[in-house]
Amino acid sequence: MTSRACPCGLPGTYDDCCGRFHRGTVGAPTAEALMRSRYSAFVKGDAGYLLRTWHPRTRPERLELDPRMRWTGLEIVDSTDGSAFHATGTVTFRASYRGGSLHERSRFERVGGAWVYVDGEFLD
Repeated sequence: MTSRACPCGLPGTYDDCCGRFHRGTVGAPTAEALMRSRYSAFVKGDAGYLLRTWHPRTRPERLELDPRMRWTGLEIVDSTDGSAFHATGTVTFRASYRGGSLHERSRFERVGGAWVYVDGEFLD
């Protein structure tokens, strides 16, 4: 186990933050928590977690991550719904990487009580 800071930007260690979601110890309680854990999975190169948390309707058969990609930060711009009281939610974020950034509004739904990523719309 590691005591390094979590890549998602929240205070705390990776093990206590997104690492517990990646290990399957608990599920992400909100759409924003799932978004943060998915960003951390990109940073860690955890394609298995990304596929497990992708909606079955939109999930690709496989996912190949570029090991040369260096993610450098996550900023949550907006979050709508996506709490324990909702069935859907959106999270708008900016994920920085060496050489640029990705700005996206992601949609999430609950499937069997668990939050999953449905799809995203790239923003300018």
